[in-house]
Amino acid sequence: MRTKINDAIKQAMRDKETKRLSTLRLVNAAIQERDIALRGKGKDKADDEEVLDILAKMIKQREESSKMYREGGRAELEAQELEEMEIIRGFMPKQLSAEEAEAAVSEAIAETGAESLRDMGKVMGILKERYRGQLDMGQVGGMVKGRLGG
Repeated sequence: MRTKINDAIKQAMRDKETKRLSTLRLVNAAIQERDIALRGKGKDKADDEEVLDILAKMIKQREESSKMYREGGRAELEAQELEEMEIIRGFMPKQLSAEEAEAAVSEAIAETGAESLRDMGKVMGILKERYRGQLDMGQVGGMVKGRLGG
């Protein structure tokens, strides 16, 4: 992941894509920030799974910001947030469709033998482990809750 992002930064510099370059630099800074935090915990640097978590968090932040800008009538700022979101999404694995997400939830519930909301943590743990970056855990949480009687 790091190599892919660094290569994209170099390419954006060559192509003089200023918006893409600044967004990728933000991504790189977030990864370096996580590396520094992990050093304090005895770990060298963020692995690909942690990088995916960082990217997912950055996308979520931009979704929230774009919504606020849309509600506030700030179309130019909303467009900027949406553009950054698409650049970051380019490094994420392919998102599962609604049908695939439903199937993944069903499989995780069956595998854990979950019967009530108390088992939701087990189900979510499996989904997060297997489908990191491919599912919006907020939406999936609602699906799991609905299935388990929440």
